[in-house]
Amino acid sequence: MGSFTGETIMSGWKHDHIIDLATFSLEDYNTVLELADRFKSLPLSGTRKIPALQGKLVATLFFEPSTRTRSSFELAAKNLSADVQSFTPNTSSVNKGETPLDTALTYVAMGADVLVVRHSSTSVPEQLIHSLKEAGAKTSILNGGNGIQSHPSQGLLDLFTLAKFFNPVKPSTETLKGKKITIVGDILHSRVARSNLWALTACGADVFLCGPPSLLPEEFSDFTQTPPPGQKFDPIKNRGKIHIIRSLKEALIESDAVMTLRLQRERMKQNLLSDLNRYHLDYGITHEKLKYCKKEGPVLHPGPVNRGVEISSRLVEDRSICLIEQQISNGISIRMALLYLIATKKSENHLSKAEKGGNK
Repeated sequence: MGSFTGETIMSGWKHDHIIDLATFSLEDYNTVLELADRFKSLPLSGTRKIPALQGKLVATLFFEPSTRTRSSFELAAKNLSADVQSFTPNTSSVNKGETPLDTALTYVAMGADVLVVRHSSTSVPEQLIHSLKEAGAKTSILNGGNGIQSHPSQGLLDLFTLAKFFNPVKPSTETLKGKKITIVGDILHSRVARSNLWALTACGADVFLCGPPSLLPEEFSDFTQTPPPGQKFDPIKNRGKIHIIRSLKEALIESDAVMTLRLQRERMKQNLLSDLNRYHLDYGITHEKLKYCKKEGPVLHPGPVNRGVEISSRLVEDRSICLIEQQISNGISIRMALLYLIATKKSENHLSKAEKGGNK
């Protein structure tokens, strides 16, 4: 594990937990991108599994259904040689009234070093951090998606996918500076969109949001001007701008990349769309509509895909410009990087405290 340890990667990493990308500095982003790129190259060197987190326990507590995120985190942990425990609500004591905190404390008592938590409530990850700290637990929390607020690992894998597309040799935040990235669809209910807004604007990209007013309120133009509750300042001095454009054609003109989002119908409190065919005509991404973009600009989609609604089936299958498969693959490398960074930081903190105690 020599090339992954030491000050080259770990210097400056301050996060014991990863909840929201609003707290990330440019150094944080570049640390994750560099480490993910190194992990990405492992299969090319004939090494898929490394002993970086041997002896560590990673527990995935997904109170919401998930295929890609959960499987990706578990595979990432196994690639780092960590032990993995999976929590399934349908066969757990949640059905008997157990709270998320009690579930978390159960896995902490089993020795979990990292809890990857997904929950429909926005406040759960932060509440767990506070409660575990009060209980004296040293376990790290990694947000796998909370309500509609944040999905940090998805935002980072999207960022890595774009940076890798534009600069395969050395993906970094600098790669995205000055780019025009268009995000289309259900912004209102999307935690993925929110995480991408923090990440892309941090890198100096200008983000153009496009969708009907019912799914894209005007106040999103000021999104990054209001950090989450409890955050005192924005670590990014010069963010890219956010623009709201209602016309898809206008939003796509000269775009460097396009991200389309799934309609989050399970999170809609009202029936905000009555005609999916009309939506596809107005906002669905197809080969024909991509002609307005810059040449060969990539298309991303966080999944799961509703073919024929937010994106055409033919475009999904066009691997020359549709990067869905790369997103899935890159998700493993990004999640390896995040697990490694917070688990290793915990170990270094404990070692440092032990050494100070021994020197008294």
